[in-house]
Order: sequence, then C-alpha cells, then structure tokens
Amino acid sequence: MIKKVEYIIPLTVDTQLRHIHTCWKNKVTSFTVQLEIYIKDKWQPIVRYDTAHRFTHKDIFHPDGSKEKIPLFISDFKEALTFSDKDLKTNWKIYREQFLREVKNE
Repeated sequence: MIKKVEYIIPLTVDTQLRHIHTCWKNKVTSFTVQLEIYIKDKWQPIVRYDTAHRFTHKDIFHPDGSKEKIPLFISDFKEALTFSDKDLKTNWKIYREQFLREVKNE
C-alpha cells in the first residue's frame, strides 16, 4: 500500500516549507520539499528538492522565472529526503534573503 505524507510548516507570515513524500513498504518512492514565499499575490517556490525525472535534484528559482537544476548524487530517496529537509530547515533564511535581493534588483 502506498502511503502519502503531506504537510506545510509556516516559517513566517510570507514563507513556508511544503513537504510531500510517498512510501511503499517503508521505502521512500518520491518526494518534494519546497521553500515557498508569498509574493505578488501568490505562493512561489524559492528552492525545491524533488525526485522528478527519477533522480534527486535541487531547483533554485529566480524572480525572473528562470531556475537552476543541481543534481544531488544521492541515489537513496530516503537519505536524499532527510538531507533536503535538513537543508531547507537550516538555511531557509539565507535562501529567502537571496531571493528577495533578486526581486529588488529586477
């Protein structure tokens, strides 16, 4: 049986962490962990870790709509999920400030 876990952690009034993962027999089969900011009347991603395209990677989003894709080189999805969760919970303020600096420079 596939189990889906999904939750949001509010960090500030305009910043949140979205966590989604699926498991089958206690094995992580996919995940998305995303830092989001509420700007211009909608929630927009700043940084996302996920398993889209069947490999673990990090997407860094920019206010101009562009994004960078960085492979993680962690093949075990559970290990990658733990790493991703920890990075965003530890560094969300840095990612947020970097994004907002780019917004100001547009």
